Parts: sequence; structure tokens; C-alpha cells
Amino acid sequence: MKTKAPVCKYTSIMLIDDNDIDNFINERLVKAYYFSKNVYVHTSTRSALEFLKNIEVTMHDMPAELIPSHIMLDINMPILDGFHFLDEFEKFSPELIQKIKIVMLTTSLNPLDVERSGKYKSVVKFIHKPLTEEELSGL
Repeated sequence: MKTKAPVCKYTSIMLIDDNDIDNFINERLVKAYYFSKNVYVHTSTRSALEFLKNIEVTMHDMPAELIPSHIMLDINMPILDGFHFLDEFEKFSPELIQKIKIVMLTTSLNPLDVERSGKYKSVVKFIHKPLTEEELSGL
């Protein structure tokens, strides 16, 4: 008798972190706990924004499941940090923004970062690294 593979909670998510090791571990966790089938990984906010711009332009012609349901975003990154990413993300069309939830996934223990991230409508959660199964199941 053939057993069915577990179904992932989401089809696509995005990780944005400049640390390759964190991305590797988080991608493995996301797949191991069947949180998402596809994981788009970006080591810079610029490449992630460019990716999202391409999605915005083509989203009417592409399957909806290719649009990430969640973005897990680090704060402390070179050139454009997580907050600059959020500022740019808010410039996208409301149609795209409403499809994506942002989770701050960071080592920052600064309470001002938690407060500041709460001012963005797209941010649904603030998680301290490391990512865990419990945190994923709560999303």
C-alpha cells in the first residue's frame, strides 16, 4: 500500500538573510516540518526586492502558489537592512502586499526593533533566531 507524502502548510515562502548558514538551516527546517514546499532564498534585500518586482509585473499570468505566502526577514544586513526592505515593500501594489505576510526572524534583542517592526502592517510576527518547529507551527 502506498502512503501519501505529508502536505505542506504553504506552497512558497521566502527567506531573506545575509548569513548562508542561517538560510541553509532555516530552509531545511521549513521543508522538514512541511511548512512550505518551495523556499526562495535571498542573501540580500536588493535581490529579494528585484524578485518581488518581477512577481508583481507577472503575477496575473503566473500560478498564485508561486507567490510567497510568507517572507522571513532578518533585520541586520549590509547595504539595505530589514527595515529598509520593509519601506520598499510597502511601495508594491496593495494586491501583492496583501498576499504576503512578513515575519521578522532575527538575532536582535533590541526592544526598539520589535516596536519599530510593529508599525508595518505586513509584519505579523517577530521571532528571535533560531527558528523552531514551534514557531513555524504558530504561523
